Amino acid sequence: MNKLFFLLIPLVLSGFIHLWNPVGYPDIFFDEGIYMRRAVNLLDTGNPQEGNTYDHPYFGQIAIASVLALTDYSHLKPDTDPDSLKSAYMIPRIFMGLLAILDTFLVYKIAQIKYGVNVAFLSATFFAVFPFTWIFKRILLDSILLPLVLGAILLAIYSTKTKQKTVLIIFSGCLLGLAVFTKIPAFTMIFPIAWIVYSDRKKLSSILFLLIPFLIIPLIWPLNAVMHDEFDLWQKGVLWQTHRTNSILDIFGFFAVIDPLMFVIGLSGIIYAVLRRDKFLLLWFIPFVVFLCVFGYKQYFHWMMVIPVMCIAGGIIIESIQKLKIMKKSIYLGIISGIIILGFTSTTLLIINDISDNQFQALSFVLKNYDENVTILASPVFSWILYDMYERDNVPKDYTFILFNSISTENTVIIADEHYRIDLERGTQLQNALDNSKRIRTFEGKITNFDSKIYPFTNMQANGEGNKIEIYQSNGLN
Repeated sequence: MNKLFFLLIPLVLSGFIHLWNPVGYPDIFFDEGIYMRRAVNLLDTGNPQEGNTYDHPYFGQIAIASVLALTDYSHLKPDTDPDSLKSAYMIPRIFMGLLAILDTFLVYKIAQIKYGVNVAFLSATFFAVFPFTWIFKRILLDSILLPLVLGAILLAIYSTKTKQKTVLIIFSGCLLGLAVFTKIPAFTMIFPIAWIVYSDRKKLSSILFLLIPFLIIPLIWPLNAVMHDEFDLWQKGVLWQTHRTNSILDIFGFFAVIDPLMFVIGLSGIIYAVLRRDKFLLLWFIPFVVFLCVFGYKQYFHWMMVIPVMCIAGGIIIESIQKLKIMKKSIYLGIISGIIILGFTSTTLLIINDISDNQFQALSFVLKNYDENVTILASPVFSWILYDMYERDNVPKDYTFILFNSISTENTVIIADEHYRIDLERGTQLQNALDNSKRIRTFEGKITNFDSKIYPFTNMQANGEGNKIEIYQSNGLN
């Protein structure tokens, strides 16, 4: 009964955090529009490869497209008012929330088997309530692959406790293969899983059963490129991902600013794992961070794959305080309660806000005031809705279209959000498009109501798409 109670608490908390206000917070991020567009393209064409850009494998859009197909999404065409337009992202955002609840369960089970019920409760609760957990509400590949990674780890652990070892090892390899088929950095998770499998039987054959599906499933991606005689494009796409310029120290610093609670407790737990020589936690954390340091996957949301291990490590170090018997149990429970209440309160203060509203206000304005004879330059957040739901023909995939192509219509409309302004340095065409247009409407957004230098509203620093949005129209339009 106590075990069930300890499991239900983090699951209920996670359900509230990840399913409350799914579209309003966080804002709709640039990449979410990309993955939605690719999923809709898959439904329309049956081809998981959109165009000739090979930046990520296919399972992400396959998963999203499957959810859209099951919910009959192709017939959805909301009214043009802002509240109705939010339904475009409602179902996939709810799906991400459900995955986050599943993640919470998997974190609990992994920690329970490896470290006991107390650590499992702390780990899963930290994962459910710490402020940075809101990132799992976004429609990102990292959100999709995480339950696959956690499931693979859990199956590997179970394989050490049953006679049906080979079957569980193979299924573990399949889940990890699907994770890599979602996003390449997931391959680093082979290290803790292989260590679990090898430590149990000390047989290389067990590793082989793990590696075969782990390697074969992601090969579907380059093989598809070969079949379409686009292997050179595939190589360029993969290599492009390794040329990001963000400093890993900047990402560490950004993480510390937006969620110091998780950062301090989690990293303290990792340091404690070093002292304890906990190979499982270290093989989970270190190879991934090294990969981030060496290659270019250095966006703040790339941390999503190691957030569970940081929560588990944090749960271990907090639970170890009790074992030291340096304080009364009542004080210890008070500390734990304080951490959980602080995390839950901080996260709640964030998720109750509708900071994406101005994005839908801007989209609604464009839909109501411009027809299909105008080219609309916008980020993927808006473009897939305009093109796929409202069948506007002159809507490129995103505004960078003008860097390489000319516009066929006489007039243009630009939805200039923060991402557009960041990308101005990519080419003079983007700035020229603004200079040759006039600003006719500005949507400030509710994010300006918060001081992003004060915790927990430091998280607003990762919600820039919900900032000021300006609508520009070419000078020829009345």
